[in-house]
Amino acid sequence: MSLLGWFVIGISIVAGSFLSGVFGMAGGMVVIGVLLIYFDVATAMILFSIIQLAANGWRAFQWWSYVRWDIIWLYCVGGVVAFAVLRFIEFIPDKALVYLLLGLMPFAVEILPASWRPNIEWRGVPFFTGVFTTIIQFISGIGGLFLDIFFQKSMLDRKTTLATKAIAQSASHVLRLVYFVSLAGIAGVEAAPALGAVVLAIGGTMLAPYVIERMTDDSFRQWTRFVIFTICVIYLMRAAWLYWQAWQA
Repeated sequence: MSLLGWFVIGISIVAGSFLSGVFGMAGGMVVIGVLLIYFDVATAMILFSIIQLAANGWRAFQWWSYVRWDIIWLYCVGGVVAFAVLRFIEFIPDKALVYLLLGLMPFAVEILPASWRPNIEWRGVPFFTGVFTTIIQFISGIGGLFLDIFFQKSMLDRKTTLATKAIAQSASHVLRLVYFVSLAGIAGVEAAPALGAVVLAIGGTMLAPYVIERMTDDSFRQWTRFVIFTICVIYLMRAAWLYWQAWQA
């Protein structure tokens, strides 16, 4: 890979980790989108899992005292159930499908009536959240947008939301990492670039608290929507281009 390619990936990791650190989502969409340009799906998913695990793990450490552990335990049980089912199927999506799902996810969430959206604080909901979010994570690479559906009706403040989602997403990243390594191995993943990516991910995450402390809960939600939908439009265009190329071939 060229020096420019590594530079683009590095910038995307720092920017993506910063966005995820501020909004609890969106950053991963940037990182996986760039990785798919340079790597096959399985390798991109493995690298992405390592990067996101570092970023989310560090964010969880920063806001550790705000984590709702009663939600996390049930979420993890649901995630393990989803892992077992998907590992049996052994499904690996192609690049066009990943971009398409990344682009469509927020719009699908937006269409869902607010009255239909469950609350993560309701009894049993964390388990089903873990099941379905993990499935989405494995197929599209990104589950944060879907996970957010279950937090929108909760009474959790932005710090508790960020902390709890960071732990939940970290668990999903571990499961996705194990899943794709078990299917494709780690031959395409080099140790030095992976370690550098972890350092950049943590660095980008460390910048986020300076912004979070200056935001209100309302501005937090408004900026989250703007960033997410901007990224999604780009990925829908990318998916359309890949499908067009495949059709022309």
